Amino acid sequence: MAVANARHHRGRMAYHAGLAAELRIAQDYERRGFAIARRRWRGAGGEIDLILRDGNGLIFVEVKKSRNLARAAKSLSPRQMQRIYASAEEFLGTEPLGSLTDVRFDVALVDGRGDLQIIENAFGHG
Repeated sequence: MAVANARHHRGRMAYHAGLAAELRIAQDYERRGFAIARRRWRGAGGEIDLILRDGNGLIFVEVKKSRNLARAAKSLSPRQMQRIYASAEEFLGTEPLGSLTDVRFDVALVDGRGDLQIIENAFGHG
């Protein structure tokens, strides 16, 4: 029982650390003039951490938190990228221009000290 409890505690701590990282990234984008369209948007294909408005375009952001930035960067798998594409496509169905909307996919990295690095156009569809 103690092992399950410890695992549950670690899981909750990771969840809250992830929320804090997302908040920090959201604040960074807002400070730079981007409007938050959605946080933790969930579609049939999965969740997108942040969706921001850039004029008439959208920025889909995947937030990765780890002990260091390099480790956070390595944690984005091709399978996750496919999930993000599918979810983004679903979200675009709710937009006036649909799939013709100008989009960008960013990855935001946060380390254990709270330092961050945003990689714009981190991956393209295809």
